Amino acid sequence: MQANALSSSHGAHAQADRAEQSAPAMTQRCTICGAETRLSHRATVLSRYEVAYLYCSQCGLLQTEPPRWLDEAYSDAIALSDTGLLTRNIAVAMRLTSLLTFAFPGDVRCVDAGGGYGVLTRLMRDIGFDFYWTDPFCANLFAKGFEADRAGGSFPVITAFEVMEHLHDPIEFIRQAMAKYQGAAFAFSTQLFDGSPPPLEWPYYSFETGQHVSFYQRRTLQRIADILGMRLYSSGNFHLITSHSVSPAVYRVSTSRLAFGLFPLLKLFRRSRTWPDRQRAMAELRHQATANDAQGSSTPG
Repeated sequence: MQANALSSSHGAHAQADRAEQSAPAMTQRCTICGAETRLSHRATVLSRYEVAYLYCSQCGLLQTEPPRWLDEAYSDAIALSDTGLLTRNIAVAMRLTSLLTFAFPGDVRCVDAGGGYGVLTRLMRDIGFDFYWTDPFCANLFAKGFEADRAGGSFPVITAFEVMEHLHDPIEFIRQAMAKYQGAAFAFSTQLFDGSPPPLEWPYYSFETGQHVSFYQRRTLQRIADILGMRLYSSGNFHLITSHSVSPAVYRVSTSRLAFGLFPLLKLFRRSRTWPDRQRAMAELRHQATANDAQGSSTPG
């Protein structure tokens, strides 16, 4: 097994070397730290685009060339291959329950940026958190009526799970979200690598979908936090950039598998919003029906 893995890794790097030798050199400034990047490798994205992957030795960011294929990649906002969408959101909801309970006491308002179909927003509201949704590229199917722009006001906690790898300018995304929603904490997930860029067999490249364009190391996230003047807390694939101080022990427990055991107990102390949200939705439907009837009766026959 180990020999096969080493052979596969060697083959991937040899393939990258051949691609680098057969194509002109390409560099760009790192979108995070501004340093000059170098060509790591080239790969075929969406089965037809030859794409350069550029590595920044200063902050550790690995990123594609400016993506010209995104319209095709996002012809469907949720990739066909994302079979783990529901399982992932359930696990995230359990960890978030622990983190928000211990690190952000009180009924803190939260917005899920890049919220997709609204699964996480609905789960968190069902648990009892004051959660809202936003995503300019995807239809809100499960959290209708709880759009952040409709609700207005500030949202101290912003979440963005499985979003950062889709962004070619992650710092600008975080800055805009923090400014728009008056956020003080940015909780997110992304899979990290360590050291040299991973071999071409790394599944997280997601060449088939073309949606992943940025890949991070822990030191990359630390550079982002430093640029924003905030603190970084990171454990596995779960990360938090915040202006608040959080106990490292609390963060580790909240983002570990222990959170799954704590979840049933913590949920007992929260009041689910499922039924109140339904009552609100029914009231809105009745109001809309009354308005439609009044409009119909005033229209000349």
